[in-house]
Amino acid sequence: MPTRPAASPGPRAPTPTSAKVLVPSEHAAALLGTRDELLRIVEDAFASTTIHVRGNEIVVTGEAEQVDRVEHLFAELIVLLERGHALDAGVVAQTVRMVLSGATERPSQVLTDTALTHRGRAIRPKTLGQKRYLDTIRRNTITFAIGPAGTGKTYLAMAAAVQSLRAKDVKRLILTRPAVEAGERLGFLPGSLYEKIDPYLKPLWDALHDMMEAEELVAHVDRGIIEIAPLAYMRGRTLNDAFIVLDEAQNTTPEQMKMFLTRMGFGSKAVVTGDVSQIDLPSGQRSGLKVVRDILGEIEGVEFATLGSGDVVRHPIVQQIVEAYERHDLNADAGPGR
Repeated sequence: MPTRPAASPGPRAPTPTSAKVLVPSEHAAALLGTRDELLRIVEDAFASTTIHVRGNEIVVTGEAEQVDRVEHLFAELIVLLERGHALDAGVVAQTVRMVLSGATERPSQVLTDTALTHRGRAIRPKTLGQKRYLDTIRRNTITFAIGPAGTGKTYLAMAAAVQSLRAKDVKRLILTRPAVEAGERLGFLPGSLYEKIDPYLKPLWDALHDMMEAEELVAHVDRGIIEIAPLAYMRGRTLNDAFIVLDEAQNTTPEQMKMFLTRMGFGSKAVVTGDVSQIDLPSGQRSGLKVVRDILGEIEGVEFATLGSGDVVRHPIVQQIVEAYERHDLNADAGPGR
């Protein structure tokens, strides 16, 4: 009886490798978190590795690529601590997300970039998407930021605007919104025109109060250096040497968007923000924000920044809500038989 050839061995399992991370003694407790809560975030994200802590030494064992990522992650977290950046669950989770994404940007550079400092508090990007958005504002004349609620679109634009005013890159700030609101029209609201408009523009005022002293804000408003007004007030004007923020731009019509963009004068910069999933225009009206990319996508000095659920920096449940709606919209677009 002929002898059967021996079966060829299957692919070998990767040989485990180890790496050691030395943690400066003064940062050991902050790196791991209270009751090792921050360490557990890392362990959950890299479940295929084993992480042992011995004093101020962390030993990571597992497949080489994953070990390298964990080693890089801890190195970046240590740099953040050395630069005075406090670690919490959100910071560690975002750092993990950046490391896993393979982004070329270092998390320690992303999370220590500063848009504005006020009363010793730095306003910074908290995600890679926010950092790229801030960089887009810095290098372009007109930036469009499109993304869901809670991604910092308006807040970072306002911080960049205030910083430009402080640096004397511009002479004034103009902040505007289209006067459209779900379920309400301004004509049906009680009070004078100012009283009707003020609640709708209040989010812009609130952001400014976070970024400058009340006396400074009042003085700037009185002198016309800062202006907050409905979009209709921009018609017929030329805005020179200004940083202009158009918020809630999903509620502009294509005609209103064109009107706004053609207000730009010399020495000006504009940021247009909006969430195309929350359009309050009457049924049948197109959103100017939804069509503008097709019109302006090839113009130098105009750039689009897209933020997603991973850039939500509100309560963690907000990110889950945004992701659930995104899945629902995808399923609805696919539809039966599509």
